[in-house]
Amino acid sequence: MTDLLVVTAVPAEAQAIQAGLADPTVAVVPVGVGPAVAGAATARLLALAEAAGRPYRAVVSAGVAGGFADRVAVGGIVLGTRAVAADLGAESPEGFIPIDELGMPPELLGGGPAVPADPGLLAALSTALPAATVGPVLTVNTVTGTEASTEALRRRHPDAVAEAMEGYGVAVAARHAGLPFAELRTISNPIGPRDRDAWRLRDALAALTTAATALR
Repeated sequence: MTDLLVVTAVPAEAQAIQAGLADPTVAVVPVGVGPAVAGAATARLLALAEAAGRPYRAVVSAGVAGGFADRVAVGGIVLGTRAVAADLGAESPEGFIPIDELGMPPELLGGGPAVPADPGLLAALSTALPAATVGPVLTVNTVTGTEASTEALRRRHPDAVAEAMEGYGVAVAARHAGLPFAELRTISNPIGPRDRDAWRLRDALAALTTAATALR
């Protein structure tokens, strides 16, 4: 029986988690890149498990991420307090307008532009990973790659610690299924001007293997 569904974007992330996790009650599945495909694939996995009479009890979005340099180091572990749809909204001459300020009813937004992590699941992961940085994780469709866009994100989300591309989609799928959600990330690069030479993907994947022990 599988109790926990862990979804990643790509196979390399799933393999890193599986390398640190030998637990038949945890399913680790790569579902694709971006909030739309991640949300749709997660919803399908949850629905199929429920239809088969083997429903999951919780969902974790996991993988590598970019981190705000003054809040978490490359290679560090992050636990999300909430998954935030950071670029869901509208542009205006005065700046970005978040989707919830455009008059959309919350029920049309999957419950809102930010989905909180389940307190019990977050507490359990925090206890197992005491060195983890804890804070909001932004979900973006376009990875931040300039100083200007980095500062704009900082202003809009002053307490955020990292950005990735799937968490909000997975969180909405979990919320619709009535299941606890959490987000676990390891940092491969600082958020800011795009510099692939500064990325430490191998270190982030190794940290993901280490962090996977908390999912048992």
